[in-house]
Amino acid sequence: MRPSFQRQFTWLVAIFVLALPARVHASLFHGETLDSIANGISWVVLIVAPVIGVAVFWLVHILPEKIAEKKKHPQTRAIQCLCLLSLCFGGLLWPIAWLWAYTKPVLHKMAYGTDVDESHGDGHEELTEEQKEIVKLRAQVAELEAKTRSVRS
Repeated sequence: MRPSFQRQFTWLVAIFVLALPARVHASLFHGETLDSIANGISWVVLIVAPVIGVAVFWLVHILPEKIAEKKKHPQTRAIQCLCLLSLCFGGLLWPIAWLWAYTKPVLHKMAYGTDVDESHGDGHEELTEEQKEIVKLRAQVAELEAKTRSVRS
């Protein structure tokens, strides 16, 4: 029985030794190539990643402002101010701006009868033909009034 145990043990040791790697490498690259790759990675980590991080941080922080503009929230300017303050305070005020942009302005609706702000047109709406005609007629009336004043004087 003893020779069979020794034989099994020798086989196990032989398989274990063959299974061990001959050389271990920490990287796929060697020498100058490894230095170049390390320099490239360091530039990305030190320069590119912070720039992208700041840009993403800024884009996320203006989301409440964009939502408020899209929904024609009457307090859009105040939400913009809160977003700017949130950038200065490291994002602590951002959840408040987000909630504010999604809330319905109940007091504004009670005061003005509507919960959207249409008093400050953003200049992107197209004038209809009737509105263009009205503007043209008002300009003509103003011109005629100016002429009559000059004649009377």
